[in-house]
Amino acid sequence: MDYQVLIPVIISFAISAVLGPIVIPFLRRLKIGQTERKELESHLKKNGTPTMGGIMILASIIITSLLYVREYPKITPILFMTAGFGIIGFLDDYLKVVLRRSDGLLPWQKMLGQIAVTTVFAVYMVKYSGVSLTMLIPFSGGMYLNMGWLTVPFMYIAVIGTVNGTNFTDGLDGLASSVTIMVATFFSVAAIGLNAGIEPITCSVVGALLGFLLFNVYPASVFMGDTGSLALGGFVVSAAYMMQMPLFILIVGLIYLAEVLSVMIQVTYFKKTGGKRIFRMAPLHHHFELGGWSETKVVAVFSITTALLCMLALMGI
Repeated sequence: MDYQVLIPVIISFAISAVLGPIVIPFLRRLKIGQTERKELESHLKKNGTPTMGGIMILASIIITSLLYVREYPKITPILFMTAGFGIIGFLDDYLKVVLRRSDGLLPWQKMLGQIAVTTVFAVYMVKYSGVSLTMLIPFSGGMYLNMGWLTVPFMYIAVIGTVNGTNFTDGLDGLASSVTIMVATFFSVAAIGLNAGIEPITCSVVGALLGFLLFNVYPASVFMGDTGSLALGGFVVSAAYMMQMPLFILIVGLIYLAEVLSVMIQVTYFKKTGGKRIFRMAPLHHHFELGGWSETKVVAVFSITTALLCMLALMGI
């Protein structure tokens, strides 16, 4: 058990920690910097902080997982989703910060990429995975939900919703990293308890993010960018599906859900009312910031909330 849990965490942490002093100066030399929104005065000092640090996270997860993929073939689809969404994020970041194309990938291009990656995953899950697409219902004592023909459409909603929720969560120093460490730890504990055969990749995500946090806590010397946040979203939703636990994302990923819903509600309300807002600013973490919370307080509260929700979810398995 110690070997299963500890070794991938240590390997992935070591890779991430070693890559930091190599990757960050390289990104700085390339002038791959973040541009902050002018409405957030406290963030303007972050302009120019290197982004695309998700390369460190992605490299750590991929290298560590490849060491285990023969013994643990079930990590393959999770690795595909993590890398697939990471590549979409990388292209978006590259266009934004290297080629200076302010929008990055156009919305339809990003969505097309996400649908393509999700389709490959859906086909694999239906035809080749050997994993049932019935979903464990939290706190039901082991009952499973069978959605029939709605199963695959629901998968697209779950994947794209989770990935974009994770992406919106990445907006403060250490926020997406801290929240996702909790979620990855939950999936690691669940995987070991259920003997799911995916522990090496869930543990490698924990290690990669712990290593990344050395450079990403306030004041951050690097941001993960879409490269990291989309990859993490792909990891979360595919790990959940490999354990028949996508419904548990509603509990452990409540912060992701709140972030993406806050954006959807804000945009819809703004358009319907001709410019009125429900939140001071969306995504949700900025609403609290503009309400007077410090950046570190928002990160702490969101992380503690996720930790408590993960404990609750463990009781619901």
